[in-house]
Amino acid sequence: MTMESQATKFTPRQLELLRIFARNPSEQELLDLGNLIARYYAGKATDEMDKLWEERGYTAETMKEWTHAHLRTPYIPEHK
Repeated sequence: MTMESQATKFTPRQLELLRIFARNPSEQELLDLGNLIARYYAGKATDEMDKLWEERGYTAETMKEWTHAHLRTPYIPEHK
């Protein structure tokens, strides 16, 4: 079945977003909406990182240690 032949069924939230876009928001409103969405997902990512730090017992000292760690794979030139 191709994408063109599939019927699209929108969720209530998708329909809500379509109604917002149907009223032709200004460029500033679109930027504001984009910023709201970005802040929402940034907050979710921060919450997950906080949870991970708590679970693993990371501290400010851990962060200091990471700043001095050399974690890159050493470069080994190929012999030809």
